Amino acid sequence: MRTRLLTVLAVLGLLLTACTDDGGGRAHGVITLRFQSLAWQQDSVTANKELVKEWNASHPGVKVDYVQGSWDSVHDQLLTSFEGGEAPDIIHDASDDLADFAYGGYLADLRGLLPTRLKSEIPQRSWEAATFGDGVYGVPFLQEPRVLVANSRLLKASGVRVPTPDRPWSWGEFRSVAKKLTGKGTYGVAWPLKEPVSATLNLSLSTGGRLFHRGADGKVTVRFGDADAVVPRTVRDQVATDHSASGTTLGMGGSDTLPGFFGGKYAMVPLGLSYRQQIAQQAPKGFDWQVLPAPAGADGLTQGVSPQTLSIAEDSPHKKEAAAFLDFLLRPKNMVRLALGDWMLPTGTQALRDPALHTAKNDWATGTALADRLRPAPAQSVRGYPEWKDKVATPAFQEYYSGAIGLRELRERLERDGNLVLARYQR
Repeated sequence: MRTRLLTVLAVLGLLLTACTDDGGGRAHGVITLRFQSLAWQQDSVTANKELVKEWNASHPGVKVDYVQGSWDSVHDQLLTSFEGGEAPDIIHDASDDLADFAYGGYLADLRGLLPTRLKSEIPQRSWEAATFGDGVYGVPFLQEPRVLVANSRLLKASGVRVPTPDRPWSWGEFRSVAKKLTGKGTYGVAWPLKEPVSATLNLSLSTGGRLFHRGADGKVTVRFGDADAVVPRTVRDQVATDHSASGTTLGMGGSDTLPGFFGGKYAMVPLGLSYRQQIAQQAPKGFDWQVLPAPAGADGLTQGVSPQTLSIAEDSPHKKEAAAFLDFLLRPKNMVRLALGDWMLPTGTQALRDPALHTAKNDWATGTALADRLRPAPAQSVRGYPEWKDKVATPAFQEYYSGAIGLRELRERLERDGNLVLARYQR
């Protein structure tokens, strides 16, 4: 009798489970979506969590669970979750990390899912960053130009011309200015190039550099031409010839240079626009700093960016609901909230016009003035880019900047070894 009773209870339990959870994120008639966010700055985390809370309050039938991810491990973590069938429904990433996931069939093609409002709000050049083959696999929503953050006191004392987005320095003028700013224990510039590849490639768009070239057969090859050499050669000359750049910072991340910047050891530091938050929060009282546009080349202030993106997993059983959440999250005013939280620029044209992004305080206006010169980073659609970057380009650039190899060997390694890596992904 006891055995039969336990059996009946077990069956009833299974039936109850079947009625309350369909195995696809639906319980008691409520759909649950998992949103993995990579927000890490406190203001950004707060903005994301507040928006999730607002969605949940106004959409009782579709609940969004906020899941915290990390930029440091996102690629491997996503790959594992995709292959294990445990991927979040909504995925925060960067466009230069999407190619292998898109071509691998792990991400949903968003073309038929997104509303016209959202599609028309974001410029085509930004959509190109998340377009692979014939599909669109992410919504580009935040972007970050690289700028020069300068010590205003040292800049003024040197008497150099202060650049503006309308009248930027050329790369040659930038080199001359760095020399003038050097002396009495101060380097003109600190280059934090622990991760040298994206910084070098993206800034090289200003000089006409492309590095990756797609042939008529659709295959990509690496060609390192004269235009690609301008930026790396400038850095190398500043360190080794002019002694206007500190060699010790080449192995640093951006945050590592801030104590020296605050202490007057470096007059300028090339950084992403979002570093303004750390500077504003950490700078000593009375320290005066300003944002300058990066140097311009043959193509002006053009530079590459890898926008932050929001994607939907192909295996998600609730793609339409996930797309509705993206539409809510990226309404113009919400996009502005996310941009202010991350101290970055929104991609949306209406969001970019918001007065909060055009203030003199913290030089928002200077950053926003660069928005129309941002283009998809050269590596966006290149399959095998993560391996090429890690195994070939990073060590090659690090050795070149440190003086261990010359420009000829840098070119040979990027092309010879790089094309061997890319060929495996394009058979």
